[in-house]
Amino acid sequence: MEIKIINKSNHALPHYETGASAGMDLRANLSEPKTLKPLERCIVGTGLYIELPIGYEAQVRPRSGLAAKKGITVLNAPGTVDADYRGEIGVILVNLSHENFVIENGERIAQLVIAKHDRAEWVIVNELSETARGEGGFGSTGTK
Repeated sequence: MEIKIINKSNHALPHYETGASAGMDLRANLSEPKTLKPLERCIVGTGLYIELPIGYEAQVRPRSGLAAKKGITVLNAPGTVDADYRGEIGVILVNLSHENFVIENGERIAQLVIAKHDRAEWVIVNELSETARGEGGFGSTGTK
């Protein structure tokens, strides 16, 4: 699949690291380092602008290593870039650690996954089909 992209950063385009990778790393596009204090959040620009085909979205997801090692994650994970959005891809980062985290220009801050989606059409009914689970949720299927 081809996706139109404008790269206003000084970094290489996002790319798949392996043949089986689902996501491509997004890099911070900063004029100077940004310090993210504990429990602070900010939007970090990437310098990337894309034109997705209708029926696709780009999902902005956390990088597992950054989350596990530093406590830095994407606040609205996954963030969605819609097919009709033409602005810069921004990443809402939050620092869930107890230490300051310095975001450097070019640092890999998130990953981008391109996903196909359908559009739903609501059908109003008076009842839904029954299942064994029924209304059980929020841990109702057990803990093991």
